[in-house]
Amino acid sequence: MSYSDYEVVIGLEVHSELKTKSKIYCSCSTEFGGEPNTHCCPICTGMPGTLPVLNEKVAEYAIRAGLATQCKINKFSKQDRKNYFYPDLPKAYQVSQYDLPLCYEGEIEIKVKDEVKKIGITRIHIEEDAGKLIHESGEGSLVDYNRCGIPLIEIVSEPDLRSSEEVRAYMEKLRTILLYTDVSDCKMNEGSLRCDINLSVRKKGATELGTRTEMKNMNSFNFAVKAVEYEARRQIRVLESGGTVVQETRRWDEAKGITVSMRSKEEAHDYRYFPEPDLMPIVTPEEKIEAIRKTLPELPDSRINRYVGEYGLKEKDAELIAASRSMADYFQAAAHKTKNIKGAANWIITEVFYRLNEDEKEQASIPFQPEFLAEMVNLIEDGTISNRMAKQVFEKMWSTGQTPSTIVEESGMKQISDDDELSKLAVEVIQKNPKAVQDYLSGKQAAIQALMGQMMKITKGKANPKKVIDLLKDQLAKLN
Repeated sequence: MSYSDYEVVIGLEVHSELKTKSKIYCSCSTEFGGEPNTHCCPICTGMPGTLPVLNEKVAEYAIRAGLATQCKINKFSKQDRKNYFYPDLPKAYQVSQYDLPLCYEGEIEIKVKDEVKKIGITRIHIEEDAGKLIHESGEGSLVDYNRCGIPLIEIVSEPDLRSSEEVRAYMEKLRTILLYTDVSDCKMNEGSLRCDINLSVRKKGATELGTRTEMKNMNSFNFAVKAVEYEARRQIRVLESGGTVVQETRRWDEAKGITVSMRSKEEAHDYRYFPEPDLMPIVTPEEKIEAIRKTLPELPDSRINRYVGEYGLKEKDAELIAASRSMADYFQAAAHKTKNIKGAANWIITEVFYRLNEDEKEQASIPFQPEFLAEMVNLIEDGTISNRMAKQVFEKMWSTGQTPSTIVEESGMKQISDDDELSKLAVEVIQKNPKAVQDYLSGKQAAIQALMGQMMKITKGKANPKKVIDLLKDQLAKLN
């Protein structure tokens, strides 16, 4: 058996909870973490005689996500009942969309190992989330209906992914786009972003798809990667041993590092879809679609290209900054105020990123305004402070939130750049260090660093290093 003889074919169904304040069909709160069964009502728990009313923001957010992923938008869309019984879905059906989703035929670009690849998006549709089961060992199961009716979008990809690396890149890119468009908080630890993985394998060169399995509710990039790698190997082993892959739903068991069978995979006809009789069709005029399009921010790919082309950043640096909309906005605000845009980017990538965890990077949790960063970079550029001084200024900005000018003034850090003053000091240093002078004049160029060190010592590090070197060379040239 050789794994290299097989090709893995993967499609993802990504579920993202939307950032609306109220649920999809009622006014219950969508806030995470309430006491069990306190954010629910007769509508979201499906009591007889209740009537749902669509939250207009849900459709708007879905269209925003669709436009950001190059989707076409259905001007006439409807909602359907997806029938199945499970304890966390009290009305025994889920309101979703079947044949007329809001968004269809989109794509996003991913990059893996410096190769760019387009991944097709089949559809984006809206639906309501189900509740949450809590299994108590030896006690049975409890159900929390707070999550019932939380609005979701389901983003269904084409089976265009071929590896766990592509799966990670796709999920990360999609998450970034959803955060940029501000339709979801994408907190995987709270279940607001999760995915189902449809995976099959086939011999390389084959055109027909193999039998697929579905792995449900992956709420971690790392778990998704591990599940893809394990399931691909499992299916190849089954085929190589003469067996048949069964179409089924599986789950990832992180403790054991394996996928585990849950049930046979349902098909669309098993859900007995039919139009939801209690909800009107969703009609979205072209003017409304264009109005939503105008609210979209500049998206990450566009920003990366602009940062490279307009600002001269390295592509990797541009990608790091553009990975978070908040950080990209912070950088742009600084860029508009500074004389050295690349310098501002370097400070963000080195000093700022070093101090922040991933969540803080995403929110750009920086304790001073972007104008302060720009001002500090400008002070370096005009020779007021050196790079070494700037590190001290940066530390104080971070701890106190004071402006760079205030810190420089109060700490007496201002760099000495006056030519007359520095020339006098250069003459003094040359007179007091005859050996270093003789070494330099005899051809040992490195000897000037000793003289430079003495200059910095007597000025307490405040001398402008570039000017010091130039003035020392001028004075030493007079001795030849």
